[in-house]
Amino acid sequence: MTAARCWPSMDMLRSEPMQLVQLIIPIESAHRAISYLGDLGLFQFKDLNAEKSPFQRTYATQIKRCGEMARKLRFLRDQMKRTGFLSSSWSPMGTNVNLDELEVKLGEYEAELLEMNTNTEKLQRSYNELLEYKLVLEKASQVFYSAEHNAIAQHREVEQALGEGSIDSPLLLEQEMSSEPSKQVKLGFVSGLVAREKSMTFERILFRSTRGNVYHRQVVVEEPVTDPVSGDKVEKNVFVVFYSGERAKNKILKICDAFGANRYPFPDDIGKQYQMITEVSGKLSELKTTIDIGQLHRATLLQSIGYEFEQWNLLVKKEKSIYHTLNMLSLDVTKKCLVGEGWCPTFATNQIQNVLNRATVDSNSQVGAIFQVLHTKDSPPTYFRTNKFTSAFQEIVDAYGVAKYQEANPGVYTIVTFPFLFAVMFGDWGHGICLFLATLYFILREKKLSNQKLGDIMEMAFGGRYVIMMMALFSIYTGLIYNEFFSVPFELFGRSAYDCRDSTCREASTLGLIKVRHTYPFGVDPKWHGTRSELPFLNSLKMKMSILLGVVQMNLGIILSYYNAKFFRNDLNVWYQFVPQMIFLNSLFGYLSLLIIVKWCTGSQADLYHVMIYMFLSPTDDLGENQLFMGQKFLQIALLLAALVAVPWMLFPKPFLLKKQHEERHRGQAYALLDSTEDDSFELEEHKGSRGHEEFEFSEVFVHQVIHTIEFVLGAVSNTASYLRLWALSLAHSELSSVFYEKVLLLAWGFNNIFILIIGIVVFICATVGVLLLMETLSAFLHALRLHWVEFQSKFYEGDGYKFSPFSFVSIGDDEE
Repeated sequence: MTAARCWPSMDMLRSEPMQLVQLIIPIESAHRAISYLGDLGLFQFKDLNAEKSPFQRTYATQIKRCGEMARKLRFLRDQMKRTGFLSSSWSPMGTNVNLDELEVKLGEYEAELLEMNTNTEKLQRSYNELLEYKLVLEKASQVFYSAEHNAIAQHREVEQALGEGSIDSPLLLEQEMSSEPSKQVKLGFVSGLVAREKSMTFERILFRSTRGNVYHRQVVVEEPVTDPVSGDKVEKNVFVVFYSGERAKNKILKICDAFGANRYPFPDDIGKQYQMITEVSGKLSELKTTIDIGQLHRATLLQSIGYEFEQWNLLVKKEKSIYHTLNMLSLDVTKKCLVGEGWCPTFATNQIQNVLNRATVDSNSQVGAIFQVLHTKDSPPTYFRTNKFTSAFQEIVDAYGVAKYQEANPGVYTIVTFPFLFAVMFGDWGHGICLFLATLYFILREKKLSNQKLGDIMEMAFGGRYVIMMMALFSIYTGLIYNEFFSVPFELFGRSAYDCRDSTCREASTLGLIKVRHTYPFGVDPKWHGTRSELPFLNSLKMKMSILLGVVQMNLGIILSYYNAKFFRNDLNVWYQFVPQMIFLNSLFGYLSLLIIVKWCTGSQADLYHVMIYMFLSPTDDLGENQLFMGQKFLQIALLLAALVAVPWMLFPKPFLLKKQHEERHRGQAYALLDSTEDDSFELEEHKGSRGHEEFEFSEVFVHQVIHTIEFVLGAVSNTASYLRLWALSLAHSELSSVFYEKVLLLAWGFNNIFILIIGIVVFICATVGVLLLMETLSAFLHALRLHWVEFQSKFYEGDGYKFSPFSFVSIGDDEE
């Protein structure tokens, strides 16, 4: 089968023809069949077990099992992230992992990693405790050494003082030295580390609780220390508290516990101190070696997991989605088959049947799956086949509402009209080139950027890169028509048609210019810029152009309503909606567009405001100098009468004809039962049951038609006026660009100072990018969006359908658990 037969030519105007299908699949091949359908991605299943809770369904156990495996995979991903490993998108070829084997493997990996983490945590805590102990031994020995040094110095001073004193001094000294050891006061001490931010409070509490009967010394540790309990880097001080008595000791221990101070024993003897430092250093080196070996083993394990992680993750997600889909199928009476229903495009019939046959062969099933089309009156889902270029435009339409099944799709016209209306408001070919270059970067690097997380704003801009590209190209086109490059005109298509009256151009600002050559071939003549008549001329041009564009687009919307009515064979909408709407809109605003074109072609000075106002107030008065062509007065009267006739034409006939149709249909059903068979009567009862909820209420239909008529009549005026936003935003963009150029760039240039010029260029670039390329782009985008949603799509687009959401594995890798 060729690709052309599998995928017919793309038609975005109407959604793909859909069909409701019933699948009867043997249980032994059901899993493989659903998997193959997920690979195909063209079948949307209906939930036939909606009344059952998730725990009452057939495959609830398998889903729970997949959920547990997904939890283990999340654990492994967290471990890899903490270690700094990234799961590789590359996986070894030919490694078809069975789900049962994967479950066992994941359980083993989880248990091994948990055990490694526990052992590493214990070893790291011991290492941190020994590190703190070593610091205490080093810093506390300094306290004792300085205290001993001070004591010896004081003792020598006393000896010198006594030696120079009385004759009795040797006897007193001998008496003091020969006192009994039991009568000497023995001081205890507590040593450890306390957080530096708590050290002052710690010292104050010690002093107050013991009433000053302790001696407290602290030594600052220069580098932050890893706390054994929390594992965080903390700045700490080594403290030594000397006390006397058991009661004081208990108070000090309680205060240490309250402040989270880690206590460590400290020997009195200097020899033992050096011995302890040596032992602790040896243990630290051993622990460090053990921890490094454990980390290396853990890193090797995580690296081996990372090579196959994406494959495992995708397998678990696929299995989970398959069982979720299987739960939407119902068991046959014999409990040997699964029955499923769903929607699929008609062009995919052969592909789905081939997939089901392949699943039967691959699963060695004796019975094949049955594919049969069901007839239903349910509204099918809407499916437009789009590509990376058209998908963004279709999303703009879908944001307003998904098209009803087989309804005319505005997305086809939006591809051209949306960027064009944007460009009318954003017309500057310098700004358009900047937008195009920015979009070109996204398009050239789309393969790389599509796999990266860009943030919300950049992700939105990247998704609409082709929309922005079209907007930029149309902006370059309209910018060439407006002849604006960052508000500066250029003679790109020849010389200007106008020139000064004399060589000095002194009178150019008062008497104006004279035409000396042929008309400028493309766009606005560059001589218009900077003249006293520039603003009135461009205002008139852009305002009339906005009305013409608005009338054309609204007519397109009404014409599409005609094609919708013909497609759905609704003659009432053709004769009592399309025809009067076309007459009403074009009798007023189509006529205004005609007057604008005639005035442009003839160069008349007629006042179109006066013509349109007095067309309603005094239609029979002579037009005088405002007459543009012969017979204009009679044409205006005829158009006014046609517009007045079109209003009751829209309002009254349709509700009465709908009522008549309903009565005839009801009468036809009542008599149809006489000659019908049992099968026909059963179908008719179903038909009557389905329509029993759609009782015809004439008052509701009539009120709805009144609202629709008033909405269209008033909307014809308000929508036409709404298109004047094209003129307003185009003028605002042009004036802002001109202000930035003249008041920033040219002003800085006039100072003849390189420093001021650089500042002026930087300010000009920032203002252009921030205001004109970002804020003005967003503003023009939103206004173009409103014109499409309200003024254009409201004429024909119902947008009350629902999207075709097939079961597919394509987007399953992007979904987060």
